[in-house]
Amino acid sequence: MTSKNVAQISTRLLLALWDLGGTQQEVKKGQLTKRIVSKSQKVADYQGSFEELQNQGAIAISKKGYSLTSPKGLEVLGEGLRTGEFKFEGTIVGTWAANALVKWISQIDVAVVSADVPINGKGAIASYDNFKLVALEVYDKLNQNYNLDDLVPIYRIRREIGDRVSREYFNEWLLEMQEKDILQLQGGSLSDSDPDKLEDSITTPLSGLRCYAKRLNS
Repeated sequence: MTSKNVAQISTRLLLALWDLGGTQQEVKKGQLTKRIVSKSQKVADYQGSFEELQNQGAIAISKKGYSLTSPKGLEVLGEGLRTGEFKFEGTIVGTWAANALVKWISQIDVAVVSADVPINGKGAIASYDNFKLVALEVYDKLNQNYNLDDLVPIYRIRREIGDRVSREYFNEWLLEMQEKDILQLQGGSLSDSDPDKLEDSITTPLSGLRCYAKRLNS
């Protein structure tokens, strides 16, 4: 098998793993192979790609399944899709592949491309997992440096992360961290009630304005 074919198989494998939610949870081996292995192929045809991707740090393999690491796996997938040599073999493309590509273009591709361009020396944040790590790092730094007594203003977290993530994804992923009991978003008022600071906080449909984040012990 040529190196070009191996690269195409690896990209197809990563796309399927991402589409199956591999960045959020482990995907069972049977679930992934059912999607990527065609009638004319064998699981063994993909063994080299699995090993190479694992060595690159793009995927993690356990006895039960596979997961897509972030941000490395997303970066490798993005590079594979953007290469001029990538294509699907045969005359019929599976519906899952077409839908996955549409989803990638609408949700991820812009973020991954921008990750190649450092912002203030740091890459853009392309996934929830990466955002979680950065947000907790920023939270801990602010909490320690300013003696905030575990109540860190959300606007400070947003401004510290800056343009590395869009406002929409910041809101969405911070709320997801609350749903997963990583952070608790609390109300209260800011000392100066600065409109810009309030705008950089978060407003939820059910709870209203949330100005502070508290890290939960879990």
